[in-house]
Amino acid sequence: MRTVRLFSILSTCLLFICFRFLVGVYSHDEFGGTHLFIKHRPIWKWSFYSPTGMSDLRLEDLDPERQYEELMFQEFVWEQGYSR
Repeated sequence: MRTVRLFSILSTCLLFICFRFLVGVYSHDEFGGTHLFIKHRPIWKWSFYSPTGMSDLRLEDLDPERQYEELMFQEFVWEQGYSR
C-alpha cells in the first residue's frame, strides 16, 4: 500500500516537472490573450510576454530585465511561429 502511494506521488511530481519544462504560456503581443504552447527546448520559465509589444521600441531602449523578457519571447514564441 505504501509503495503504491509513494509511486503515485513520485509520478505526479515527475509529470508536473516535465509539464513545467516543456509547456509555456504566452501573452500575444498584438491582440492580448494568453495561449498555451509547447517549448522547443526545456526551460523552467513558464510565462512569456513581449515588453515592446507592437511598438517601435528597440531592444537597446529597454532595461536589462525587459531585454531578457523580449529575447525569451523572441526565441520561444516569435521564432517558433506562435505569435504571428
